[in-house]
Amino acid sequence: MLTVGLTGGIGSGKSEVSRRLRELGAVIIDADAVAREVVEPGTPGLAAVAEKFGDGVLRADGTLDREGLGRIVFNDPAKLSALNAIVHPLVGERIGQMMAEVEHDSADAVVVYDVPLLVENNLQDGYDVVLVVAASAETQLRRLVEQRGMSREDAQARIAAQAPLSAKLAVADIVIDNDGELASLDARVREVWADLCARAGRTMAP
Repeated sequence: MLTVGLTGGIGSGKSEVSRRLRELGAVIIDADAVAREVVEPGTPGLAAVAEKFGDGVLRADGTLDREGLGRIVFNDPAKLSALNAIVHPLVGERIGQMMAEVEHDSADAVVVYDVPLLVENNLQDGYDVVLVVAASAETQLRRLVEQRGMSREDAQARIAAQAPLSAKLAVADIVIDNDGELASLDARVREVWADLCARAGRTMAP
């Protein structure tokens, strides 16, 4: 089994790369999706978050008010650490379960972890291969404004809050340059998939 850490700045097209790799046969583990799963209604994770931060972080339907919680922890390192102390172990446990299932079913799988903050959290040594989707800050800004409807100020703040591209490239084993149109990604992603399959010792499906 080959483990791949996939990362890239907001607006870089990382999700597009992830989707294409899934279509080609990769097993995708989305760190953000797992983080949401472990605090769904009825989970011990959500109960622990509500106990720590109060029932005010719950919506009327019992789901977590992620935006409201974000406002509480965003500028308070102690509260953010407390939240991470609840969520991160649960995420690690769930991903461990998923990995065990994959290893049982397919020993030569290519498992791609979609981890937006891989570099920021210094996780690069946990993977066999680090794959970085690279786009310039100008491209990121344009995509966030045009495709996601963000204001320029919000987009610039989100970009600035992440590690610079140079830090990501410094830990990359494979880079996908994505400053062009997203439609032009296909050929490059197929090249990368062939590389990953070779590293995993598996034969690509025709």
